[in-house]
Amino acid sequence: MKILMLTWEYPPRIVGGISRVVHDLSHRMIKDGHEVTVVTYKDGNAPYVEDDKGVKVYRVDNYMINPNNFIDWIMQLNFNMLSKANEIIAKEGKFDIIHAHDWLVTYAAKALKESYNIPVVATIHATENGRNSGIHDETQRYINDTEWMLTYEATEVIVNSNYMKGELQRIFGLPFEKINVIPNGINLTNFSGVERDYDFRRQFAMDNEKIILYVGRLVYEKGIQNLIGAMPKILNNYHDAKLVICGKGGMMDELKQETRNLGIENKVYFAGYCDSKKVQKMYKCADIAVFPSTYEPFGIVALEAMLAGVPTVVSDVGGLNEIVEHGVDGMKSYAGNSNSIADSVLTLLFDAKLCSAVSKNAVKKVKEMYSWNKIAQDTHYVYEQAICQTEAQKQAEKLKQEKAEKTKRSQNPAKELTNLLTFRKRNAYA
Repeated sequence: MKILMLTWEYPPRIVGGISRVVHDLSHRMIKDGHEVTVVTYKDGNAPYVEDDKGVKVYRVDNYMINPNNFIDWIMQLNFNMLSKANEIIAKEGKFDIIHAHDWLVTYAAKALKESYNIPVVATIHATENGRNSGIHDETQRYINDTEWMLTYEATEVIVNSNYMKGELQRIFGLPFEKINVIPNGINLTNFSGVERDYDFRRQFAMDNEKIILYVGRLVYEKGIQNLIGAMPKILNNYHDAKLVICGKGGMMDELKQETRNLGIENKVYFAGYCDSKKVQKMYKCADIAVFPSTYEPFGIVALEAMLAGVPTVVSDVGGLNEIVEHGVDGMKSYAGNSNSIADSVLTLLFDAKLCSAVSKNAVKKVKEMYSWNKIAQDTHYVYEQAICQTEAQKQAEKLKQEKAEKTKRSQNPAKELTNLLTFRKRNAYA
């Protein structure tokens, strides 16, 4: 299969979870014998054209003129992605399938579909409605409507959890059978050869302190404010604990001020943005990982922590709720509830036997259920469904046209008879 991936982020550009998903899925598809081309945004010093271990990556700039806002910026990006995809098709021929990742590439995907009659499969990684607990202004409404348009234009839609399937049905009224639930995966070799580095660990905490680790963006829906709110109770019961926060975002200053207000600034360390290698080392140094999101379609960071063997606490929402079984391969807390987060963390801090058990079960679960091998096969099956549906629609249209022509002829028998006589006369002269 010739597959075109459209995404606004691809390594080394990492904004959220889409980048890693597209990267890992594309490389697995290559191993399965498919041809994968990625068209994405060029960020920093990344090359315009790259052969990334078999995956053909084409990066595009945005326009030289400054857009009025983010929506205009996205529209300009789509024009350039469309132009690049047209250039590739002119040189290398049509693709069998277009895989569009989120609303940010909707316009390019729609134009290519209509120009070349290529089926589109869309993955909706999150919704604007979910991120903001509703639609509150015109920008959010525009993004929400664009998400709807992408799901409408797509032949098949992929989501990463049953929670997201329900959300798409509720928000967009999508048919049940059009939505395919395929979880995100994780590279099972991520932590091969990575061990606890005590010198590295001492940059963040003392040897006697247990590290409670958070990895993610510092935005409201990730619930980091609730984890900070849980720290006074945790520290009152277990003084030798330290919260290490890996990530950046618009709430950074607000969160730092909150730690000062609570008098725990010496027990919370803001590590800022950490690249993938640093994050791997952080997981191995951590004693507990906490992901307290109030909205989370999937939660790939939870898989990373579980694979690293770190006892993991998640909130009981979205995909996180489906990944972890409470007390078996991790712990859950009530979303938005600092007191509940503290209780789950303290349970693990005071029970080494439970920590060991949930860690072993978590590693086993991730290896069995979240390998890219299975996920790529499931995705390929959805591609085949989309192609078959498109072919069936083409045949149906063809039959419809033929039937219309036949009906037209039968409605004018005199003209039909004249044509038949003329045909026979010509044959007779011949």
